[in-house]
Amino acid sequence: MRHDGRTASQLRDFRVTRRFTGAAPGSVLVQAGRTTILCTASIDRELPKWKAVPDPTQATGWLTAEYSMLPGSTAPRKRREREKTDSRSTEIQRLIGRSLRSAIDFAALGARTITIDCDVLEADGGTRTASITGGFIAMCDALASIRDELPTDRPVILRSIAAISVGIVSGEPVLDLDYVEDSQAEVDLNVVMSGTGEFIEVQGTAEGQPFSRALLDRQLDLAAAGIAELTARQREILGQEWPLDTNRPNC
Repeated sequence: MRHDGRTASQLRDFRVTRRFTGAAPGSVLVQAGRTTILCTASIDRELPKWKAVPDPTQATGWLTAEYSMLPGSTAPRKRREREKTDSRSTEIQRLIGRSLRSAIDFAALGARTITIDCDVLEADGGTRTASITGGFIAMCDALASIRDELPTDRPVILRSIAAISVGIVSGEPVLDLDYVEDSQAEVDLNVVMSGTGEFIEVQGTAEGQPFSRALLDRQLDLAAAGIAELTARQREILGQEWPLDTNRPNC
């Protein structure tokens, strides 16, 4: 048993409140244990300059992400990022963007930009992975809000995306590390996968001694099982707005 009573393969309690705010078309409050993140998804008709093409009807869309930890999310207080995003936040928001872009057919999206904002209200480990899992839900809600403007014969969302952390703590692989475990881990991995079990990204570091291929495989197996659970939760949370059923129009 782990310090919080979970088994090695057990996720923290994962909770999502949809439509948490009213301004953004996609807005969810994501909680994984004590880690709490507000994920919003916005859509506008402006594209980055580098995406511009002479014929607007041939334009393809884009998705970008921003991530920040609010000052009260950690102890001691984290300084507010007013003028320049710190290197950690930059790396995480790039990961969120890469991960969620893998879900989208940008030609079907057309000349639109999706922006995913992830603001950490409380950090207790796994903020980047919870941002990806919650960001996908917010994105689905945002795209559902413009369903009537999207092609009916070409789905915008191609696959679901979720992410989870795994690591080696006291010599054993464990799933969904909180801060206590993350700070003591001998190996730290973040795994992003599709709902059908394909890898999107794997980030892994040995914090001290190198680790074996066998330990890597055990961690990836834990991650795959955890992501299957999270995908089931995403589907349950979205209900009729789940975009990948074959018996209803996709977003």
